[in-house]
Parts: sequence; C-alpha cells; structure tokens
Amino acid sequence: MRVLIENEQEDSLDFDYEAVARQVAEAVLEAEGCPYESQVDLVLTTDQEICRVNREFRGIDRPTDVLSFPAVDFSSPADYRVLEEAEECFDPDTGELLLGDMMISVPRLKAQAWEYGHGEKREFAFLVAHSMLHLLGYDHMLPEEAAVMEQKQEAVLQALQITR
Repeated sequence: MRVLIENEQEDSLDFDYEAVARQVAEAVLEAEGCPYESQVDLVLTTDQEICRVNREFRGIDRPTDVLSFPAVDFSSPADYRVLEEAEECFDPDTGELLLGDMMISVPRLKAQAWEYGHGEKREFAFLVAHSMLHLLGYDHMLPEEAAVMEQKQEAVLQALQITR
C-alpha cells in the first residue's frame, strides 16, 4: 500500500500522520479483501481550499472535513470484479491499483477532535478510514448505508487500537 501525501497547509499534527494514513489504509483494504497492491493520494489542506474544491466538485459552498475522489467506478462496494478488464485503473509502471484521491482539512480535523473529545490521531484515522471506504464504493446517503460504513470504520479503528 502506497499513500502519497501532499501537505499544503501549515498546522502541525501531534502524531506521525504518514504512518497512520498508511496503517489505516492498509487495514481497510485488508478488511475489504482487496487482492491488489494499491495506491492513494492524500492532500492535507486548509478550510479555504477544501471549501473551494467542495464548491467546484459538489456545488456545496462550505468547508468539510474530508473529500474523496474515487478513481474506480465500483458497481457495488469493494466488488473487485470490475477491475478484471480495467487496465486504466492500474499504474503502468508499478502495477498498483489507483484507488483515487483523499483531501482532509486539518483545521476541521483539529476542531472535530476537540468537539468529540478525542485526539487528533483518532480523528485523522477516522477520516482516512471513511475516505478509503468511499474510494472502495461505499456511501452513506441512506441510513442503511451509513450504518454499514459506521460499523466498518469502527471495526478498523478498534482493530488498530485507535480509540476515543
């Protein structure tokens, strides 16, 4: 699992965010039975930039905590059969499955960690797990979908012992 991280903001985090991002991403892929070596891009950004991207891509003019941009159009969540004939989903040099991009607002991460009464590491891990599930085709538009995502996120964080 390769997580390519671009930090375009100036706030510091009180943990090794690169190691945590990779650990959480790998745990999600393992839990979801991903048979491929994979790659994701992660951008750590500001509220202003995530607001701009949210407005541009989703038509929502406000900052959010995390945005996910899947590179694979899964017909159903984590159904890897869609990749059998999809060479364009793989890096031609490394052979890695290109899952997509994640964008996390560090100011929003910090505010939510304080609001929910847990550490920045836990909030960051939650946002990475949440985004990874989106990259694998999960959504939370319906209550049933939200319940599935919540259970999967919590299971990964519990397995990694990243708790509140």
